[in-house]
Amino acid sequence: MVKNFSRKSIAASMLMAATVMAASAFASDKTEPRSQVYKDKFKPQYASWHDTAESKDNTDLLAADPNLVVLWAGYGFAKDYNAPRGHMYAVSDVRGTLRTGAPRSNQDGPMPMACWSCKSPDVPRVIEEQGEDGYFTGKWYKGGSEITNTIGCSDCHEQGSSKLRLSRPFAERAFETIGQPFDKATRNQKQSMVCSQCHVEYYFEKVDGRKGFVKFPWDNGTSVEAMESYYDNLNFADWTHKISKTPMLKAQHPGYETWSSGVHGANNVSCVDCHMPKVTNDKGRKYTDHKVGNPFDRFEETCARCHTQSKEFMVGQYEKGKAKVKELKAAAETQLVHAHFEAGAAWQAGATEAEMKPILMDIRHAQWRWDYSIASHGVYAHNPTEALRILGTAVDKAASARIKLAQLLAAKGVAQPVAIPDISTKAKAQAVVGLDMDKLNADKEAFKKEVLPVWDAEAKKREATY
Repeated sequence: MVKNFSRKSIAASMLMAATVMAASAFASDKTEPRSQVYKDKFKPQYASWHDTAESKDNTDLLAADPNLVVLWAGYGFAKDYNAPRGHMYAVSDVRGTLRTGAPRSNQDGPMPMACWSCKSPDVPRVIEEQGEDGYFTGKWYKGGSEITNTIGCSDCHEQGSSKLRLSRPFAERAFETIGQPFDKATRNQKQSMVCSQCHVEYYFEKVDGRKGFVKFPWDNGTSVEAMESYYDNLNFADWTHKISKTPMLKAQHPGYETWSSGVHGANNVSCVDCHMPKVTNDKGRKYTDHKVGNPFDRFEETCARCHTQSKEFMVGQYEKGKAKVKELKAAAETQLVHAHFEAGAAWQAGATEAEMKPILMDIRHAQWRWDYSIASHGVYAHNPTEALRILGTAVDKAASARIKLAQLLAAKGVAQPVAIPDISTKAKAQAVVGLDMDKLNADKEAFKKEVLPVWDAEAKKREATY
């Protein structure tokens, strides 16, 4: 793979990071990570940003749909997966999730430093201080006392200004890859591009034999098929499925990709138009509302600016599209759950790698497309038509895998249908895939009590020098 930027050696990066921390504790000249610094200069924007704390529901999606535990067996999402909530919770949620584990040192897993990359304006600050090598090298624990300010002003704006920026170098490179350099974009385009730094599909690229640098898989394009082809050509897999042994892909949150290929993207309706509308304060002055949330909650400032239909009509249309997507999503999940267990039975019956290869490729592609179609969360409004199209291909590919499995199982003398264990609840499904939830939860609670206060104290001491 061609790299369009240079990287320092690990040794040089570590030396530079140590020198920076030893010789200076100043915030970066480009990034002020503390949003509270701007609470007086940008009062209404700051106040509305702070109101994202009102989006506090922490809905357990695994409890709502235990199939997900099986689909992600062997991967962190089978342990813990909650619905997204307000920007004010970005750091606390990544600290609290079971997916990041309970590490006690810079060498302790399970996640790399890259898992901080969407959560905080401290990320561009550290990259500016240490370079991308310095930032990305190491495990998630390493960033604990550095990445402490939640998503805020400097993620999207130049320091002390309302001017938009891409604060992540990997996002800037991605847009150049698809021929859309940020400095040539219109303001309306930039408004969506800054959101895309986080609301996007990405993976952790191996560089110099190390896994952990964030990259958007856009080299072949931004469609689900183009990214699938990109990953296949690399033989990349996020993990190997515990039951079926499939080399899997985990979609992240491709909001930018699904929005840009939908009707809103085609008409240059930006993320800001719908989620951060212009509003008027009590003094009659307009400002951008930074309480990112559901456009229907502020219908007159969002949807009604373009649509003449009533709120009731628009909500009804949205719910109809959502219901169709969720129905096909459930169908795809059922097919995939059966395919994973049937593949597991085939392995147990003595299937060879050559016999399983086309089957596993079907499962890989089916689940990637299922996951991609619903992982952006806003797809019901952004592009339900595309979600339905992709889910249809996911069902087809999962069915193809199951037809091949039925033939292979018959040849191996395995009675069909293959029995599916009781996965009717989150707890039962997690037991089936071999997770010791008591230990995971106990370790996490100890981590919260013993490690987080140390991180916070170190961060407070560092920021006192700014």
